[in-house]
Amino acid sequence: MQLKETFEKVKNASRELALISDERRSDILLATADAIITNSGALLEANARDLARMDRSNPLYDRLLLNEKRLEAIAADMRHVAALPSPLGKTLIDKTLDNGLHLRRVTVPFGVIGMIYEARPNVSFDVFSLCFKSGNACVLKGGRDADESNKAIVRLIHDILRREQVNPSVVELLPATHEATGEMLNAVGYIDLCIPRGGKRLIEFVRDTARVPVIETGAGVVNAFFDVDGDLSIGRLIINNAKTRRVSVCNALDCLIIHQNRLNDLGELCAPLIISNVVVYADEQAYDALHGKYPDELLRHATDESFGTEFMDYAMAIRTVPTVEAAIRHISTYGSGHSECIITENAATAAQFEAQVDAACVYVNAPTSFTDGAQFGLGAEIGISTQKLGPRGPMALDEITTYKWLIEGHGQVRP
Repeated sequence: MQLKETFEKVKNASRELALISDERRSDILLATADAIITNSGALLEANARDLARMDRSNPLYDRLLLNEKRLEAIAADMRHVAALPSPLGKTLIDKTLDNGLHLRRVTVPFGVIGMIYEARPNVSFDVFSLCFKSGNACVLKGGRDADESNKAIVRLIHDILRREQVNPSVVELLPATHEATGEMLNAVGYIDLCIPRGGKRLIEFVRDTARVPVIETGAGVVNAFFDVDGDLSIGRLIINNAKTRRVSVCNALDCLIIHQNRLNDLGELCAPLIISNVVVYADEQAYDALHGKYPDELLRHATDESFGTEFMDYAMAIRTVPTVEAAIRHISTYGSGHSECIITENAATAAQFEAQVDAACVYVNAPTSFTDGAQFGLGAEIGISTQKLGPRGPMALDEITTYKWLIEGHGQVRP
């Protein structure tokens, strides 16, 4: 492995992290958050170089973009992470056996976490803050689109770590090449856990290629069901927010499912989307209901490919169903297990939806845009896990720790 030396440095640095107190780790995160603001000019200059290489019409452009407001939000999230209780050293089980052996199961870091992600430089800061607070070292593998931004971010973090006399190799950035991705995925003995964060193709490649353990953060194909008992004013707000707040993120709405008995309200339900020029791909019933009520240039006939698509753009599909059961079947067929929503005033229908929809996050009368570690009060997130084995939903401090058993005896031997 050409990067073996880098992996060895990170592995050694991860052991040194165990000797740093939680209070000191938090102080270093606070110093880093301050540095984000004081060095915003250099960070934005690097980001501008990345942005200059990308077409503004690319859905990833918004993910790549940094500005003063976003840097302030990143710094605020890092301060929040610093203020959270340590996830380490928690006693999960404490018992004494009949033979006198004292057993404890306590939380510990994974060790080294490898992160593979695309055009999202904010992830570099989020991953570092969560890993550092939880006692994990991290190896970052960003994409070419964000390489200048990521290099500037890691330089800033390394400067703070050196100033604080902490081994800077607790975080390292790999070259933005496919070869580096392959080496990370095969770094057995160095990378304890790999987390991919990006589109479907990236996640499938990592899952199919890796020889190190992987937690999937799946693509977000997100649906919202407007039930026969849905409140129209609430529905308008939720659908517009879920679709247009940030179209490039994984919690953005991709398909509105509407009960057939509420088609007369579809025009009003979708009216706020017109302001953002959202293109709608409607099935036949929905198309007929919207014709004349939604701009012709934004209204299209849906195809089979319209459903199950993560648009990452100002576009949305609409499917008409006769029952809540049909809505749930649609979600089961086309959803990705990320975030799903129902808009209804019927408590029994809401309970059925919550019980039968298989997703990491299920919402009742609230938009899927809340699926976010910071919004959940977790400080930040390393990704949204859509798998069932291990963590599920926003992964923050607790989700990137494991545990070990501590057994204390006094000469007992096994018969």
